[in-house]
Formats: sequence, structure tokens, C-alpha cells
Amino acid sequence: MTAKPVSIAVVGSGYVGLVAAVCFAEIGHSVICVDNDERKVATLRAGELPIHEDFLAELLARHRNTRLQFTTDLPSAAREAEAIFIAVGTPQSDSGNADLSYVDAVATQIARSIDSYKVIVEKSTVPVYTNEWIRRVVERNGTSSTNFDVASNPEFLREGTAVSDFLHPDRIVIGADSEQAADVLKAIYAPLTSGDYYRSEHAVIGQRTISDPPPVLLTSTKAAELIKHASNAFLAMKISFINAVANVCEAVDANVEEVARGVGLDKRIGSQFLRAGIGYGGSCFPKDVAAFRYVAEQLSVDFGILSEVEKINDEQKRRFFNKVRSALWTFRGKRLAVLGLAFKGGTDDVRESPAFDIIRMLLAEGCTIVAFDPAATERAKAELPPSPSLQYAEELYAAATGADALLILSDWPQFGELDLEKLQTLLRYPIVIDGRNLYDPREMLERGFTYLSVGRPAVYPARETAGARSLR
Repeated sequence: MTAKPVSIAVVGSGYVGLVAAVCFAEIGHSVICVDNDERKVATLRAGELPIHEDFLAELLARHRNTRLQFTTDLPSAAREAEAIFIAVGTPQSDSGNADLSYVDAVATQIARSIDSYKVIVEKSTVPVYTNEWIRRVVERNGTSSTNFDVASNPEFLREGTAVSDFLHPDRIVIGADSEQAADVLKAIYAPLTSGDYYRSEHAVIGQRTISDPPPVLLTSTKAAELIKHASNAFLAMKISFINAVANVCEAVDANVEEVARGVGLDKRIGSQFLRAGIGYGGSCFPKDVAAFRYVAEQLSVDFGILSEVEKINDEQKRRFFNKVRSALWTFRGKRLAVLGLAFKGGTDDVRESPAFDIIRMLLAEGCTIVAFDPAATERAKAELPPSPSLQYAEELYAAATGADALLILSDWPQFGELDLEKLQTLLRYPIVIDGRNLYDPREMLERGFTYLSVGRPAVYPARETAGARSLR
């Protein structure tokens, strides 16, 4: 990689900040990652990770104590850096708006620390006009407007594939209102946009190559802020749309996967995010849809479709709960195996996980639940502590042993590769309720399972169907 290294400070070591810091080091820059949590910093300095992400451990080991340092000293890191990326949390407030108090606090500290020109970069997902507020905060705390610029560089990372997404992006959005700030950010991403990074034998494999590097989109800061919120809101809308279609499919005995395939082959629409299921979750979509709706309301823009997206997503969890009831008839005293606690496969993030809402509804009805997740169990225990009604299994098949039914709530690959013959012998009744559509209903029927999924006809073994007829 021939591009000149840039000195970077990344403030915040959560999913976005940590991935950004490690990946900036990977493409050749000198990076200081700052966090005010001393225990977290000590963990990272020791080479241990607080989150589960593919490639992250490998890259941390490669660059820790060379290109990548960790500290709690923000003033020192800010003074040394040419670009300061703000990647702190922006949780949803009670009003639905993003809580920007952490961004405000960091901007204040930066202003009181810097003594030469810096580019302050919004990396957190923030509402439009945040760049202007950061500028005001920095100026109010005594920094001359000639000593800094504020830019926006939104991330488009998917948890579970965040490192690959960072190094092989669909696009790099740089929102800057000055040529000087834009030049700094272009220099930071030059190893990717020139294709040089992909020449390295150690480069993380992905969609981009030397001959097909990622494009750069230069915009105003306001446009960049809106691109992030609009992108996440649109993806959430696609998920809610296909879930609403799935509910229509169930009503007429059609298969939503056939419908989604036919819709997704239209190049104007595309197939991504047209997977029916139990709804979206995680740290981004719920918060960003709510924040975008709030911004629109404050600007007197009627963006009612976002409210419907949220409504459909909430209803989807209730519909799945009712699907479980339809398979079991009664809940009290039933033992259920739950596979999946993270909001999706490939991550240990349980924030806004649909699985939690479903588990809470089932516990309220008197069920006993034994849950398993390959990565998210410890985080889940902090939110839903073990109890006589809720236990956590250390192994997938241990969760299924003696259960009245098996529920699939996350799309981990191993959940779609179960030994169905073994599962038959472990379950008290061969009932699988699949919230992620990981199996072919015909195969499940042939294997003797009662199988309910989302947006597809339920299947019952002949003996159950016959029994059901005799009761009519």
C-alpha cells in the first residue's frame, strides 16, 4: 500500500468504533482508539475482544501495539490525530429522537484539547444538522473555525460481516463542506479506492478487487447524514414489506419465498432484505427508523410510511407467538427449545432482538424455555437472567432434549443444518416452528415433523392431519 498514512483517533470502541479503528490500521494508518471505559480499554490492550465479529480477532492481533493503540486519554489522542472520528453511541431517547449527549460531550472535549487543524468526522449514525451542532459546540468551547472542519462519513456495516463490509464497501460516502476536509478523508480511504489494499497477500477477501475498487461519493455533510438514515429506513421497509406479504401468503396458502424470488429478480427491486421472518432488530434499524421519523415530524414532513414499518415489525413478533400457540394449543407447563438469541446470526448482539420479545411473551404464558445461541448467551443472560423458567444450554441438542417443540429465532447457519433424525429422538414431540424459514416444508413433512414457518403453508404428518379431521 503506497498511500501516505494518516494519523487517526477513533472515539468509541463499540461495534462501529472498534471495527473502524482496526480496519483503518489494516489499510495502513496510525490509529488511537479512545474509550472512557478503563476495563474495556484494558481488555483491548490485552488483545481480547468484547464483541463477536469475523476477522476482527485476527486483525487486532496483527496491528495491536504497532499501528493500533488503545487509550482513555481523549485530549492527547485528539492533539496527535489529523482526523478524529466520533463513533460513540446515539441511543434512542424517550421521544424517539437520537440521544446525542455522548456526541456533545466528545465534541466539547475535542474542542478543549486541539491546538491545530483537525477534521472532526461523524461516524456515529446521527440526524441531519448534527454537523452544525458539533461545529457550534466546538466553537463555543473556544476553538477557532479555521482550526477544524466537521465532516460526515457514515458507516454501512452489517453486524457479523462488519470487517468485510468496511474493507469491501458498496460505496464510501464522504460528506464535507470544505475541500481540505474532503482531501483528508480521501487520503484515509485511498488504499481502498486505489485498489492498493487488495494487492496485499494478507488482505481480507471480499467483493472488491484491484480492478474493481469501491467508488467514492462526495456530498455535503447534510446529504451524507441523510444517506445513512434513508438507507437504513429503506432496508427496514423492505423487511416489513415482505413480512406483510408473507402474512397475505399465509392467508391464501401461497409460498412467500416463491413470491419474494419473483419480486427480487426485478433489477429495480433486488432480492436482498426480502427474507420473511420475525422482524428486524439490532442496534441500527429500530433506532434509525424512529430517529428518521422524528426528524421528519420536526420538519413538518408527513413520513407516515415509517410508522407503518414499525407497526408491521412489532406485529410480526406477535404473529409468531400466535403461530407457536396454534402448534401447541396451550402453553402452561410446556417446555420449549429456543435456538437463537442474537437479533440475527453471525453476531452476539442482542439489542432489540425479536427473540427476546417472543421469549418474554412465552414466559408470561407459563412456558419453560431452554435457549441456545452460539455467541450471544452471556449477553442474553444480562438481559434475561436464568431462572427456573428460563435456562441456557451450552450445546444445541441439549436445548432440544425433552422439549415439546423447537423454535428457531436466529438464522445462524448451523441452525439450518440440524441432524433431523437425531432431533426426532430428542424432542418430546416432533414440532419445529421456524421464524427464519431455514428448512424446506416438504422435507420436514417427509421426516415426520409438524413444521410451521413464516409466509408458507404449515405441514403436519398424516397422523396429525387424520386426528385433526376426526375431531371436526
